[in-house]
Amino acid sequence: MYHNGFFLVDNFCKIFKNWEKQSTNFYKTRQRAGNLTLSELLSIVLLFYLSPCRDFKNYYIYYLPSKYPNYFTLVSYSRIVQLWQRLILTISIIMYMLTGEHTGIYFVDSTKLAICHNKRTSSNRVFKRIAKGGDSSYGYFLGFKLPLIINNKGEIMAIKITKGNKSDLSAIPTLIKGQTIWW
Repeated sequence: MYHNGFFLVDNFCKIFKNWEKQSTNFYKTRQRAGNLTLSELLSIVLLFYLSPCRDFKNYYIYYLPSKYPNYFTLVSYSRIVQLWQRLILTISIIMYMLTGEHTGIYFVDSTKLAICHNKRTSSNRVFKRIAKGGDSSYGYFLGFKLPLIINNKGEIMAIKITKGNKSDLSAIPTLIKGQTIWW
């Protein structure tokens, strides 16, 4: 099962890399090739959500090497956390490609994507330039918001990642663009 999934992820990443090369000045910072390719990094993150693990650190340090030995050349835990920011655009494109069936009944909601504990917000360096502090029904957090629209079958119709300080309502016009939704 893993081999088929990796094949699809790898093919997608090859197409994405070609598109990325054609885009001029796509990244403002230098992107060095590392020990993990984009497809390996994406596979590790996707396998985390399919695993029984609740937190990424234990998954990465203990579960992944024992479940998938010799599949990846793993980097240190702190380095893989730094590499996560490279996945934001890639995962957004994958989610857009996997949109569900138009049923006519839709639900809109938003959730927070906190990048660290509130005690560590001042010392966080991974998403320093792009993450913003926001407020949710659970309190203050540093990170992003994930507003999305799902249909009555639970399939994702539209998704967007916004900075944590953006209002949930400000994302709705972008989300419903191209959708036939009645208010």
